[in-house]
Amino acid sequence: MDSAMAAIAAWMPAQRWFAGKGHAPVLRRIGAWELPVAEPGVRALSLLVMDDGAEPPVLYQVPVVERADGGSADEHLIGVLDDGTHLIDGPHDPAFTGALLDLIRAGGRAVAHGATAMGHPSALRAGDSDAPAGATARVPASVLGGEQSNTSIVYRPVGEAPVICKVFRQLHHGDNPDVTLQTALGVAGSPHIPPVVGDVLGEWDDVGRAEGRARGHLAFAQEFLPGVEDAWRVALLAAANGQDFADEARALGAAVAEVHLGLRGAFEHAPASDELIAAVTGAWRRRLAIAVAEVPELEPQRAAIEAFYERAEAGAWPDLQRVHGDLHLGQVILAPDRGWFLLDFEGEPMRPMAERRSPDLPVRDVAGMLRSFDYVAGATELLHPEQAAEARAWTASARQAFVDGYVAASGMDLTVYRDLLAAFELDKAVYEAIYETRNRPHWAPIPLRAIAHLIEAGPLEASTDAAGAPQAGGTAPDATAADAPA
Repeated sequence: MDSAMAAIAAWMPAQRWFAGKGHAPVLRRIGAWELPVAEPGVRALSLLVMDDGAEPPVLYQVPVVERADGGSADEHLIGVLDDGTHLIDGPHDPAFTGALLDLIRAGGRAVAHGATAMGHPSALRAGDSDAPAGATARVPASVLGGEQSNTSIVYRPVGEAPVICKVFRQLHHGDNPDVTLQTALGVAGSPHIPPVVGDVLGEWDDVGRAEGRARGHLAFAQEFLPGVEDAWRVALLAAANGQDFADEARALGAAVAEVHLGLRGAFEHAPASDELIAAVTGAWRRRLAIAVAEVPELEPQRAAIEAFYERAEAGAWPDLQRVHGDLHLGQVILAPDRGWFLLDFEGEPMRPMAERRSPDLPVRDVAGMLRSFDYVAGATELLHPEQAAEARAWTASARQAFVDGYVAASGMDLTVYRDLLAAFELDKAVYEAIYETRNRPHWAPIPLRAIAHLIEAGPLEASTDAAGAPQAGGTAPDATAADAPA
């Protein structure tokens, strides 16, 4: 192992995006791509390294800057190489951040060292900038805190909207849905995603593929909306203060429906096959068996849960289409005067990328948001036990308004899929019961109470007038409503 790989192997376990907790990485260099830098004695590269210590092996992208003199970013030092060169974490060094933004906005190809990288400016912005190559190197940039699976760089160009660029840390063959879904929605004119700036697409050696090469997205840039908190924090504060959230939740339901309609128009959709239904319901039952074994409180409710699953399996299933895939209040923001935005279309991080790129059921997104609203009540009750009744009433109102907004914007008859939606919500709550019991036992009552309530009250239905009245942020049903997703 050369000194660069040794330094990265020692540094990597402390990074939040490193998925191999509990083992020391065993790194093998697959390739690299290099960005042009005018500063003498400085190189900006992105290394593609395989961790053979993981099972299966994981391919990581590690942007670095090599500085002969150390430079000013030593607080983000990865290590000092045998020849005295300082290896800096690239997203924290202006040499890398400026050149990366230039590649995305101007297009072009990076210098290949066994891996290629090509910048693709958004079709809607390709002619916006006449700046020469390297001009963006002076744009102030900083790394967004709190990221886990990727690294996001925020740029604040003078006189322009801020830009956020997500550098994907784990690489996979094939298009990243975070890029393809939002790019398609942007082209379609959706107001519910931040405007797309562009992306970087790469190729690298892959002996496991017949053609010997893999291809996938390396980075993705969009407009950044500063000073706006995700809806989870906003909702928590609203619930704690007793502020009604029905109007916001209704508009959010409409926004989700409009995104689903946009994705349905941009990508293929097909009826749910018997094989797909068997696979989904089989996963529900396997998860329930695990939950009953680990969470004894669920045993008395097992039969009732299974009855919900049986009704859903035998009932109506909507067409499969592209969806968000990991929708909850932490993935949406409400921007003043601009409405709701959906973020992070990568799908559930634990699902294989091939599954995340496949058409899915829109009710998965709806159920995820309903569960997220329920968690607001649970978290509020944990922090403020005296507000338990008020918090549950707040959540009931928000959940109803969200469903009503979704139905109003989509024209969907919710009664057709009521059992399926209930089953997806139950399955998510069952998963939550497992997770909370393993990691945060004092939070386990939140999903357990939700399961009991859903069994007792039955599936949530839209208000009687929801499908006929367009709501805030929504659109009226039209001739295509019968073809709308659930």
